[in-house]
Amino acid sequence: MRAVFGLVLIVGVALAGGAVMMAKKYISAYQNELAKERSARQKVVPTVDVFVATAPLRYGETLDRDDVRQVSWPTDAVPEGAFIDIAVLFPPESNKDRYVLRAMEKDEAIMAIKVTKPGEDAGLTSQLERGMRAFAIRVDVASGVSGFLRPGDRVDIYWTGSIRDTVEGAQGDITRLIEAGVQLIAIDQSAGGDMENITIARTVTVAARPEQVAALAQAQTSGRLSLSLVGAEDDTIASAIEVNQRSLLGLGEIEAAPDQVQQKVCTIRTRRGAEVVEIPIPCTN
Repeated sequence: MRAVFGLVLIVGVALAGGAVMMAKKYISAYQNELAKERSARQKVVPTVDVFVATAPLRYGETLDRDDVRQVSWPTDAVPEGAFIDIAVLFPPESNKDRYVLRAMEKDEAIMAIKVTKPGEDAGLTSQLERGMRAFAIRVDVASGVSGFLRPGDRVDIYWTGSIRDTVEGAQGDITRLIEAGVQLIAIDQSAGGDMENITIARTVTVAARPEQVAALAQAQTSGRLSLSLVGAEDDTIASAIEVNQRSLLGLGEIEAAPDQVQQKVCTIRTRRGAEVVEIPIPCTN
């Protein structure tokens, strides 16, 4: 009986040992294949560490080290201006803060265009490119596209007014496109592009060149400005557009009356005593 028990025990230990060896061999083979796959994947898609937001960031917020983290990003798909070096994003020699210029969502890449330089304010001056100026335009619910404007949008600007005092023969008001594709940088007092509710603005601020500012100031003083929202993917350039009351109604332009030709009269003078008399005669040429 003891011999049978011992035999069974030996067989059980042998089977258990064989099972352990098989499992160990299977796990080892799986790990080797997994390591090979990872190595092959790294060779196929090279990556680089890019700093992204750890949580949603809104306009005007201070950018801290806790707000960013590094993630692997395909090398050939790194966004232009993305930060890959912590010393560039937070220079060790500077203790000044960066501020968020454009709203960012979690895991969105931190790019130079979306944050200020160290110590730079997040006001309108940081959003103006070289040679550009900020100019405010008065709007209402009609001229301001019913509150659907957001900072960063592009608009066409139309002027409506009368030119009868400046152009001889002009009649009625006209509407003319004076600027096309002008960028909005602020709505009322908000320069952030993450406005959630529709707001009927009283003023919008645009980025324009000095000569455009002069034209807009003159147009705003002499007439009424209206804005037309340009589509986000629209890359067309609006041509010169002008509409007056007659063209709107399809009446055509007023033709000037032809000049009347004065009839030529020929005369001769003759003296009758002390009086000189002119007598009409047929003209020979």
